[in-house]
Amino acid sequence: MIFKKVYEDVVLRFWKLILFFIISIVILLSFQIKNLAIDASSETLILENDKDLAFTRLVNKRYYSPDFLVIAYAPQRELFDPKTLKKIKDISEELLKLERVSSVNSVLNAPLLQSPPRPIAEMMNFIPTLEDPKVDLDLVRQEFLNSPIYKENLVSLDFKTTAILVNLKDDDVGISLRDKRSDLRKLISQNKISNEELIELNEIERLYKIHRDKMRLINEKNIQDVRSIIKTYQGEETLFLGGLTMISNDVVNFVKNDLKIFGVSILIFIILALLTIFRQFRWVLLPIVTCIISVITTSGILGLFGWEITVISSNYISLQLIFTMAIVVHLIVRYRELSLIYPNESQKFLLIETTHMMIKPCLFTALTTIAGFSSLVFSGLLPVINFGWMMSVAIMISLFMSFLLFPIMLISFNRLEPNLYFESLLPLPSFFAFITEYIGKKILWISLIFFAVGLIGICQLKVENSFIDYFKNSSEIYKGMKLIDSKLGGTTPLDIIIDFEDSAPNEIDDNFKNESSEKDDFTEDEFDFLEDESGLENHKYWFTSERMELLENVHDHIASYEEVGNVTSFATMLKVGKTINGGNPLDIIQLEIFYKGLPTEYKKLIIDPFISIDDNQARISARIKDSMPNLRRAIFLDRLKKNIPLSTGIQAKQVKYANVLILYNNMLQSLFKSQILTIGTVLLLLLFMFLILFRSIVISIIALFPNIMSISLVLGFMGWVSIPLDMMTITIAAISMGIAVDNTIHYIYRFRSEVFKDFNYVKAMQRTHKSIGYAMYYTSITIIVGFSILIFSNFIPSIYFGLLTGLAMFFALLASLTLLPQLLIVFKPYGIVRKN
Repeated sequence: MIFKKVYEDVVLRFWKLILFFIISIVILLSFQIKNLAIDASSETLILENDKDLAFTRLVNKRYYSPDFLVIAYAPQRELFDPKTLKKIKDISEELLKLERVSSVNSVLNAPLLQSPPRPIAEMMNFIPTLEDPKVDLDLVRQEFLNSPIYKENLVSLDFKTTAILVNLKDDDVGISLRDKRSDLRKLISQNKISNEELIELNEIERLYKIHRDKMRLINEKNIQDVRSIIKTYQGEETLFLGGLTMISNDVVNFVKNDLKIFGVSILIFIILALLTIFRQFRWVLLPIVTCIISVITTSGILGLFGWEITVISSNYISLQLIFTMAIVVHLIVRYRELSLIYPNESQKFLLIETTHMMIKPCLFTALTTIAGFSSLVFSGLLPVINFGWMMSVAIMISLFMSFLLFPIMLISFNRLEPNLYFESLLPLPSFFAFITEYIGKKILWISLIFFAVGLIGICQLKVENSFIDYFKNSSEIYKGMKLIDSKLGGTTPLDIIIDFEDSAPNEIDDNFKNESSEKDDFTEDEFDFLEDESGLENHKYWFTSERMELLENVHDHIASYEEVGNVTSFATMLKVGKTINGGNPLDIIQLEIFYKGLPTEYKKLIIDPFISIDDNQARISARIKDSMPNLRRAIFLDRLKKNIPLSTGIQAKQVKYANVLILYNNMLQSLFKSQILTIGTVLLLLLFMFLILFRSIVISIIALFPNIMSISLVLGFMGWVSIPLDMMTITIAAISMGIAVDNTIHYIYRFRSEVFKDFNYVKAMQRTHKSIGYAMYYTSITIIVGFSILIFSNFIPSIYFGLLTGLAMFFALLASLTLLPQLLIVFKPYGIVRKN
């Protein structure tokens, strides 16, 4: 009664003032939408508290390796044709003019260590490149094709494709701010932060975001400039751009384009669907206006508080459209039903009765849907946690706006007799009522079979995240990534760090004496050039044969996996040195000469990124073939971690792993554990919510079954058709549950009121199907039709989202109009309530 009085005395009495207030708030919030940024940086895809993240950042500091872009170039002419080399030189010179580019590496400036092979000491005096007019091109070709430094890295095995590596300048300011932020966040996790440090953290957060946004624009422009340069040289030849920086930028652009293009397209399809169903303009205008106002309000609030859209949360607008549409369609169907029952009542009466009857089921639908999305807060991944909060805010705004705008907009309209043409044309709920009545027992068996099929499919689910699979085979970005992946050594980086054990001084001394006494090729004069540095004594004992042999063994073991493309480490130089040295391994003196005497520009390229003598450590850099069809990253990493100690004799504690493959795999496993393995916990939470609403354990358990069925069928479908669980699809369980919960609550709530009329469960089922069943039916059709447009996207995650959302809607509708009523008929929970 209080609700009715509020609506009558406040909402409908002062509807113009309330409408003015809503419009004013929406206009003000719309100005905040410009602050809503899209962030697809690597930070959004990693666990902030991941110990591997801290180690990866340490590795990146210790072994300098700049961010880079890769241009894959497949010329029509021979690679060493003068015109081809001139084109590579021209491209390189244009790239060097760009503000963000620090250097460019290509076949032109690659150091030639075997063309021809020369003694180490002689080589240190002068290392030629391809631009040296005296080099023998046949020898250079053989070096590029056979050297472990260059084959399947700088050039492809067929010598038809080469890489141009575009090194980017370091973002020293961003790195410094990020490190300070990490240190202060660590203090928070340890409960050791002071008030002054908390203030400092807030300031650093602000400065870091400003700087990151600035660098995002600079990087985007840089990639556009690189593409412009590529385009001018493309012609009939093949040039593709690759690299993780480019992938991150392009993912943002794909998301933005889908939001712009398909956001409008979805809206148009929804309008057409509503027009087809209701055939009356007001029932099209009302839900569309409510959806638009709800989305603008939510986006404005998110922008006001500085929240950011990530790749994971980019679908929040689409999901809010679904939930807003569901609420408004339920209100419309109830209003039309009441208008037929009370043909002589006023518009005000119909509006008050409609909102009064629907507020309780809609409120509990919203709360239980929020409970489903609340499972996201356990993921440990900040963008996913924020997505859960974003959806919670969005759902409450949709509920609030729907129950205000519905009466306010309709109060100024006259009553309108509903057009029931669509119900007579496609009476699907009536059909479901018929089959539930006559083959009800079979429905239970069929549901059990489908549930089993879904479980089998779930067992086949893969937890994978392949960036190349985000794009269609026909797209330029896919072709470029595929070319780099298959011919130039892989895409996703993996670092293996070896901590060497300290050798006993006597043992080192003996090794040094033995190795040096066996060699009489070197005199002191040949490495006198080393004396101007810190001297041979500092490092000469580090390059022991035991360390070098262990490093080579681990390197070779990693390279033996089919999932691995290019592998580079100091062992690569040992292999080259062995070739230069006539097939004999380099001894300690030769290694020290090479280490100390190599020119700085080449040392930064092929030595410094791979060994840290001061830390008694070596780094092996591998790239994983991201396009490999049957690649299972978690299984591969488990095999690698298990087999390296077994195959090489190194202790497991001496080997550590870092870089993108590790961090993304940790993120995926965390998402899997928090979203899939905790579904049981979420279902218990839903059971508790159902108990509050229905006040019956039997009804609450019955209400769970459509939700379980919907989730199992959607996840099972993904398993059967090999759609992986990744950062884009992992939230489908929460989405499926939210949609199923909506149908379940509305159906049971209406069924309860119908069954109390005569306690005839079959007739109550028929009446429920013909009332609330049509609201569920209309909502499902509208969303399925609207989101079907996403199949035309060039971004595979958007296609999956449209497909899986449509399936979730269909499965939820099917379960709610067949399985749910049959369970209510079989168990007759309200009959037990009557006897009591």
